[in-house]
Amino acid sequence: MTQGRPLLNRRLAEFGTTIFAEMSALAARTGAINLGQGFPDTDGPEEVREAAVRALRAGHGNQYPPGPGVPELRTAIADHQQHRYALTYDPDTEVLVTAGATEAIAASLLALLEPGDEVIALEPYYDSYAACIAMAGATRVPVTLHPEPATGTYRLDLDELRAAVTPRTRLLLVNTPHNPTGTVLTREELGAIAELACERDLLVVTDEVYEHLVFEGEHLPLAGFPGMRERTVTIGSAGKTLSFTGWKVGWVTASPGLVTAVRSAKQFLTYVSAGPFQYAVAEALRLPDSYFDTLRADLRAKRDLLSGGLAEAGFQVYRPAGTYFVTTDIRPLDSSGDGFAFCRSLPERCGVVAVPNAVFYDHREQGAPFVRFAFCKRTEVLEEAVSRLKGL
Repeated sequence: MTQGRPLLNRRLAEFGTTIFAEMSALAARTGAINLGQGFPDTDGPEEVREAAVRALRAGHGNQYPPGPGVPELRTAIADHQQHRYALTYDPDTEVLVTAGATEAIAASLLALLEPGDEVIALEPYYDSYAACIAMAGATRVPVTLHPEPATGTYRLDLDELRAAVTPRTRLLLVNTPHNPTGTVLTREELGAIAELACERDLLVVTDEVYEHLVFEGEHLPLAGFPGMRERTVTIGSAGKTLSFTGWKVGWVTASPGLVTAVRSAKQFLTYVSAGPFQYAVAEALRLPDSYFDTLRADLRAKRDLLSGGLAEAGFQVYRPAGTYFVTTDIRPLDSSGDGFAFCRSLPERCGVVAVPNAVFYDHREQGAPFVRFAFCKRTEVLEEAVSRLKGL
């Protein structure tokens, strides 16, 4: 019946159940505090929830919304890019609403890649990058961010990036602020990436979902650099900024040709989604700057709380400049440096769940001793987690 072939498409053969599903199930089974998967344990602003309720009751978005997204949200996204970064986008031709950033990534890569193309991605990388590149039939080429224990940060080697480009390179996949390391690429680094893209005539997809969660430095959209406006697909999301990850509202901003290409793939994925929530996110993007400032300050305090607790517990801590994840090196506590085994035993040992960073690497050995914790939780939950971790 199967003609001797495996049921799963060979391009996806290397991808099983995600580590997030495995570790979340482990947290549920053991009653451990789940600092593995990156979702908040409280909802976002009440006025945004009420905006969704109003939309539902008024019948806004209960049927299929427009394919590119509701006009109110596309206009709000364009206004947000203008207000924050002085980037001008036409809401009718240069903005596309997606089912979260995950679909935006998938649609962009499926639209822009063909078999034989190479994609350079900064390693470690969000796990959907590898799967989407594989589904497109392209080849991923990792460029590894290097940990620097002396400074507790990660560094991009620009010479390695340049050396990774070949005649088959089609696209650079950039993530800043970077998950899982928390690295925020500097103006100089982004400028060098832009120069390389222009010099070698490369497309760039840039995942900027943590744009409002920068604690040191500043977020600079790559599309704002010389020569990048016409070759960059910028991906944003409401989930991380508004603490409504379940709504799955993301977006793409790019030139008309790029948006048209991405939409051509997107329409055969979800077609449309999250109708009423789109209206609510449109209102949320117009929240005063004080909301975003307060969110950032709250998460900075939580970062410091968990980072300090992890250091006291004995980990080598890489304090993030952005996102809501902190990476640690387990070797001061576990000389084996086996992050998988460490994470699988951690719930039984002290009642906390984390995620091994090796799942985000092609070069698994380079990520083996590193473990990621999420700090987008209530302060009392983080305090309890810190207390438990001291038992290590």
